[in-house]
Amino acid sequence: MRFRSPVYHVTAVPVEKIEPNTYNPNAVAPPELKLLYDSIKQDGYTMPVVCYYDKERDKYILVDGFHRYRIMLDYPDIYARENGMLPVSIIDKPLDHRMASTIRHNRARGTHNVDLMSNIIKELHELGRSDAWISKHLGMEKDEILRLKQITGLAALFQEIDFGAAWQPVEEEEEAPPV
Repeated sequence: MRFRSPVYHVTAVPVEKIEPNTYNPNAVAPPELKLLYDSIKQDGYTMPVVCYYDKERDKYILVDGFHRYRIMLDYPDIYARENGMLPVSIIDKPLDHRMASTIRHNRARGTHNVDLMSNIIKELHELGRSDAWISKHLGMEKDEILRLKQITGLAALFQEIDFGAAWQPVEEEEEAPPV
């Protein structure tokens, strides 16, 4: 039998039939969770969650995608738009292999390269996007945008920044020589 990746058979499952696993160590900070909501709100679900189907209980157990699942449960606008259905890719593996899959999925997400992120900020700025737009759409704090702009070293990127007056050094009085 030829192997076929589960992603070629994504199915819509009522979110009420899905439940989290008991072993996922992954956590997402509130700013990234808000960004995930914004992403799903703007782009829709672009990736299915991964589940194991428990036939005896007629439940789908999450292997990957807990936070995408939570967004549907926590945001009525997303639930309504999606009609309570979550895209699911199903794997059929024993528990130990599902645990390993969860960890692989969590660890394989990677991190952003600072230089590449700086270039993206530069390009967005050159396309006319403001710091406020970048902050909203990329889920970045203003100070993070400023740090990434500093890396590129281009003065044009700082045109929106209000700089205060330069500091003035305090003149120190010369000490009289000891007597």
